[in-house]
Amino acid sequence: MAAPGKAAAFRLPPLPTIGEIIKLYRLKAQKQLSQNFLLDLRLTDKIVRHAGNLKNAHVCEVGPGPGGITRSILSAGVEQLLLIEKDARFIPGLQLLSEATPGKVRIVHGDILTYKMENAFPKHLKKNWEDEPPGIHIIGNLPFSVSTPLIIKWLENVSKKDGPFIYGRTQMTLTFQKEVAEVDVAVVHFTPLVQPKIEQPFELVEKVVQSVFQFRRKYCFRGLETLFPESGRLKRTEQLMMTANVDPTLRPFQLSMSQFRNLCNTYRKMCDEDSSLFVYNYREELKEKKTRKLLKSTEETEEENEL
Repeated sequence: MAAPGKAAAFRLPPLPTIGEIIKLYRLKAQKQLSQNFLLDLRLTDKIVRHAGNLKNAHVCEVGPGPGGITRSILSAGVEQLLLIEKDARFIPGLQLLSEATPGKVRIVHGDILTYKMENAFPKHLKKNWEDEPPGIHIIGNLPFSVSTPLIIKWLENVSKKDGPFIYGRTQMTLTFQKEVAEVDVAVVHFTPLVQPKIEQPFELVEKVVQSVFQFRRKYCFRGLETLFPESGRLKRTEQLMMTANVDPTLRPFQLSMSQFRNLCNTYRKMCDEDSSLFVYNYREELKEKKTRKLLKSTEETEEENEL
């Protein structure tokens, strides 16, 4: 019996081990999808502890796979667990967990990049943005193939307070892995800020950051050049960096948050002065130049053949 005044800890009934699930359903990690199975429940328990207290919380797990982290989440005493899994091979194994915990687990066979998170949790869990985070958590072991587009999508959701952040400052605990063969994982816990560090539209901030890191091993000046059309590029880049008070010889990873803020604020002013600037696309300009060069080369070859 549980000690007086204390609720009994939630325990999963006897189930096949993750290794047995993998053998039973003949599951293999697909290298092209950067999949990696976490088999050690001590490791998955440790990952879940980074999320904080999940007692009676509503959790969405992204890409549960064979269910290692899933078991640790359930053992933490959550109220409800939503599993979103794109790979149909894992659904039968996850259904075993659902049947073992009646009423606790809901499985969605779908893609997290297109799933409507606005309807994932009960409406009564909503909190104001300025309040403490709601009792909602997102947990996921993300392969590199999906981590970048998903994080960018969620950051945009944070800026617009929609998607999973329509409920308030929903917390996320995500693990990242480089290679299928590596078992070491980096665990990152995210809690959205009440006030953003850079108060500019997400699309503008994303464009500046992407430009800076486009040539991550070169000076940041090189990346920032790509914000501007070839005509007047040097002058405008110098203007941007001088106004933002950023040393052009710094590498992208050396820039501070305040320097990124200055760059974004200055670039916004430049876009306000020239409405065509924000829609300019460096890669499109490169494509057009290559196309023109190819056409010119073809025309010259045809002229030579005629001669």
